[in-house]
Amino acid sequence: MEAPKETPPQLIDQLKEYAELRIKLAKYKAIDGGSSIIASIIADVVVIISMVLAFIFASFTLAFYLGHVLDSTWAGFGCVSLIYLLIAIAFKMNKAGFERPIANAFIQKFFKKPNNEPNDKE
Repeated sequence: MEAPKETPPQLIDQLKEYAELRIKLAKYKAIDGGSSIIASIIADVVVIISMVLAFIFASFTLAFYLGHVLDSTWAGFGCVSLIYLLIAIAFKMNKAGFERPIANAFIQKFFKKPNNEPNDKE
């Protein structure tokens, strides 16, 4: 009987190199995905903070304007507070209608594929 043939050392080296390259590729894909998610979150936080600040200043502007029109600063701020109370009640009444689109937007943000990523069919 013949002795079993040994795998050529060159083939073993190529398999090791292939495995190492696949591990590096997986790490780079994880880093790319994580960094794009973090960058997207940071950009969204900056936009949200800017919008909140603009909203606050617009609220003060509206309150002082209404205070000037009504000749009473407290009445202007009271009217703005009443507007926000009505908006809050409307949101509370339609809570389910607002939750689903917001949840879907978050899910799409975390699971979207970059445009330049090829499809893996392995």
